[in-house]
Amino acid sequence: MGALRTPREKWVEAGLQALATGGVDTVRVEALAKALGVTKGGFYGYFADRDALLTEMLDTWERESVDDVIDRVEREGADARDKVRLAGQLTFSSDRLLPIDLAIREWARRDHTVADRLRRVDNKRIQLARDAIGTFCADPDEVEARALLAFCTAIGSHFLAADHPGRDRAPVIARAADIILDVPRGNPVG
Repeated sequence: MGALRTPREKWVEAGLQALATGGVDTVRVEALAKALGVTKGGFYGYFADRDALLTEMLDTWERESVDDVIDRVEREGADARDKVRLAGQLTFSSDRLLPIDLAIREWARRDHTVADRLRRVDNKRIQLARDAIGTFCADPDEVEARALLAFCTAIGSHFLAADHPGRDRAPVIARAADIILDVPRGNPVG
């Protein structure tokens, strides 16, 4: 993301950073104003209330984590498997998006509106995996299972506390991705 161009974007960015580091309860107008070095009165020139800011934060997260990721994947991804890998890296390995994504998942546990938004975003993300896997796998049940495994690996690896004796986690996850994205024997497409 480029330089922030307007004060409104600065409020949204400060809100996203507060969300990522401390959860939704830390997204408070007074605290954001202090972090930005401005008065909280300026906030109300852009937002009716805190809920309006929270909605715009979710809009920004959705755009960056779905639309912007898909645009970049379409520009840079060579083949279907590379596209899935790149989408996962951009979303779940990103220093910017990952902490926001994890905070939104926690927030969604307590707020059904946020849960609905998360479901919509996750459905778009998993569809990208389905579409890519469907280019080399003909069995719709296997496509769905592989898409689920890919998504669970991408998200779950950030919650898993288990050790991998004698191994670093990153190569284990990369190998899991290779297994999930391997062309199946006997039923490839084409």
